[in-house]
Amino acid sequence: MKKFKGFVFTCFFAFAGNLFINQSYCLSFEIRQIADGNFVHYGVHDERSKTNLGDNANIGFIVGDTCVLVVDAGGSLSVGQLLRQAIRKTTTKPICFVVVTHAHPDHFFGAAAFKEDKPKYIGHAGLYSQLRIRERFYKKTLLQDLGDLAKGSEIIKPDIIIEAGNTLTISLGKQHDIVVKAWQPAHTDHDLTVFDKRSDVFWTGDLLFVNHVPILDFSIKSFINVMKELSMLSVANFVPGHGVPQLSWLESVNNQLSYLNIVLVETRDAIKSGLRLMDAVHVVGWTEKAEWISFDSFHRRNVTTAWTELEWE
Repeated sequence: MKKFKGFVFTCFFAFAGNLFINQSYCLSFEIRQIADGNFVHYGVHDERSKTNLGDNANIGFIVGDTCVLVVDAGGSLSVGQLLRQAIRKTTTKPICFVVVTHAHPDHFFGAAAFKEDKPKYIGHAGLYSQLRIRERFYKKTLLQDLGDLAKGSEIIKPDIIIEAGNTLTISLGKQHDIVVKAWQPAHTDHDLTVFDKRSDVFWTGDLLFVNHVPILDFSIKSFINVMKELSMLSVANFVPGHGVPQLSWLESVNNQLSYLNIVLVETRDAIKSGLRLMDAVHVVGWTEKAEWISFDSFHRRNVTTAWTELEWE
């Protein structure tokens, strides 16, 4: 339920060394309050570019009685700065925590925008190792896409880590507990979720996609198991990693579960029939194409990831 809308409109200017380049990039940054204390910015589905500055993931913050908790920080320092500006327009309370739900660049590259606030950065036990493994590639491709506008975007080592299967309860004030859970392998092998108990809002990170095709970066079998676990939850309000919710929690979860099951079954069938992977990526799961945004960009990779797991069964 939408209760509030606000905008931050900022322009970024490109430089080469100390020399100003006659180019500027402006981004309208909308914030929605979906429940008491919970503010969300919904990212775009377009490919990362100088136009959107890597503003692809759903990010936001929870305002408590004593301080603010940030859930993901966006795909570049510029997006993180916009999120910080939105927080400062909303409240003067200190920013105490920044949760990074997983090591995909659209969720973490803006984290440096909050360093001056000296928050505690929170991550899954597997987060930092994945950030370091992928750091060079992620920084290279961010620079290719954003040019000089990528400057300042960096990885941040978490101060607080949560082991897989465990939870951390954070108090943002009197009777305002936030539960951060580290999941078993699913979308990645290091996913976190955030649950605001007082406002009954569940921030899923990329364990749930709405409209945007789900992305598989680890194990399709364990992702399905986690989705089944999620389907048993009673959730009133939720923030997926991508997309604006239009359906109920259970309908949204079941849509993603259906897609993953189709990829699972058809990949197994393709392997058993002797189909080559290079051919399977153009056949497996393509009945789902009309149901998902960015299908062409990510579905073949999903099939490839599933194949490399299932061929050893």
